[in-house]
Amino acid sequence: MIALALVLAYLIGSVPTAYLVGRLKGVDVRKIGSGNMGATNVYRTLGAWPAAIVLLIDAAKGAVAAALMPRLAGLEPATWGILFGVVAMIGHSRPIFLGFKSGGKGVASAAGIFAALSPMAFAAGLGGFVLVLAVTRYVSLGSLVAATILPIASAATHGIRSPMFAGALAVTVFVYWSHRANIGRLRRGEERRLGRPGSEPGAGRQARGAPR
Repeated sequence: MIALALVLAYLIGSVPTAYLVGRLKGVDVRKIGSGNMGATNVYRTLGAWPAAIVLLIDAAKGAVAAALMPRLAGLEPATWGILFGVVAMIGHSRPIFLGFKSGGKGVASAAGIFAALSPMAFAAGLGGFVLVLAVTRYVSLGSLVAATILPIASAATHGIRSPMFAGALAVTVFVYWSHRANIGRLRRGEERRLGRPGSEPGAGRQARGAPR
């Protein structure tokens, strides 16, 4: 039963939300903007409402995997939920439905995990993200700061010997790895700031020319 629950967690994470929302708009989000399958690229290319839908569903994937899949396996979510959540993040980043590539960076799914399992750590990470985004308009930097805060907040809330702290460290490593290109651009001063919704150059032309 544990193996089945892990597979289901991965499949839940693999649902390509941004791709499906883009197809409803007549575009393949992998071929516009940055090509990333996350809410930020959707925001820049398709607008605020499509991005909000992607963000909420991607967060829900992490929350469902973390909160419900352990129960399916007869396990305690407070102890095992983080494992199932991380598996969903892997599915989000390397979705089977898109050939194990073209996934997102896992930040929204990570937010869903901690919103379900550790609201205090989630609130701390969200606060860091919002503050950094408001000051710098760098989504990637806000995500990295939030990922850095998570294990600190988890240690303060659950203790350093808790599964939540170990899981938070794993999430932090995952987010830093998925943002390695962004880190390089931030260091070089080449990272793009968040602008108006649907402001990606050429996005509208590509959307109109895409097959429907």
